[in-house]
Amino acid sequence: MHHSRLFLLVFVSTSAVVSNLNAEDKQSDSDAMRNVIAKALPIIEKGAAGSAEQRKCFTCHNQAMPVLALVEAEKRSFKINKENLKRQVDHTVAHLKRGRKNYLEGKGQGGRVVTAGYALWALEAADWESDEMTTAVTGFLLTYQKKTNHWRQPGKRPPSSGSDFTATYVALRALSAFGTEDQRSLIETRSETVGKWLLEQSPRDTEDRVFRLRAFKYVAADEKIVQQATKELIDAQRKDGGWSQKPDMESDAYATATVLVALLRAGKMTPDHEAVRRGVKYLVDTQLEDGSWHVVSRAKPFQTYFETGFPHKKDQFISIAASSWATLALLLTIPESE
Repeated sequence: MHHSRLFLLVFVSTSAVVSNLNAEDKQSDSDAMRNVIAKALPIIEKGAAGSAEQRKCFTCHNQAMPVLALVEAEKRSFKINKENLKRQVDHTVAHLKRGRKNYLEGKGQGGRVVTAGYALWALEAADWESDEMTTAVTGFLLTYQKKTNHWRQPGKRPPSSGSDFTATYVALRALSAFGTEDQRSLIETRSETVGKWLLEQSPRDTEDRVFRLRAFKYVAADEKIVQQATKELIDAQRKDGGWSQKPDMESDAYATATVLVALLRAGKMTPDHEAVRRGVKYLVDTQLEDGSWHVVSRAKPFQTYFETGFPHKKDQFISIAASSWATLALLLTIPESE
């Protein structure tokens, strides 16, 4: 046989073997990822259900974040408790309805902008239709702190409720999803003002950087600005593949997962980007046997402690938020089901 023909046959044969191996590796990685996610979902569902059973109030950590994760899981054919998901959505709606009078009067509910924004974010994920209740909430967002150039968070319960960038992002998102035609002019004016603030301010920590990047979508920020904000997040990645909440803290699942979601959605990065791959590996490696991720709370408690069924005792609220964020981040690396 001619040498060139022999070489061609060997090359084609070898390429086919490598291709098959790559396909098998990708399938194996996909199966492993689905196993990690499937392990996390039951404990998240348990924590959300336990919170709704014991408290009437909506919470960002026990309702909003689990709803966001469970909705994405269902889109990818994971088995979830649909009744429990509906219960969390109904729980959120009931909370907002109880506060409707205060929203109409411009007072809002406990947690103010963050509560209103995260609640409408959860309803947006659940495909809730705009109604009088959501209009009351968006009306509040447009009148509350209307003389300022952004939304400020009065409480300081870091990381998820201590950043003006977070408050501003969830408000902008809520107005985009549920703002009415009658509110459109006010929304555009407010968004323009907020956009200038976003460009002028320097983020101090990971929470700030994440939600500043995500907020740019709603203020028509220049692509170069978005790319720079994305780069800043990537540059803050630690050697272990994770991100920390603050420069003087160690990497944890909350910071890492929020960054990954921001990079995948707002930064338009793909799952095969090196920074994303390293971050995903960090999350996979730090998941605990019970399916959760443990993050130590740094917020001072202000309400009576109660058990939801989620592990980690007094760290359970930030840990269920972190576990939901981590699950959401991993889900975004998997295509939605046809």
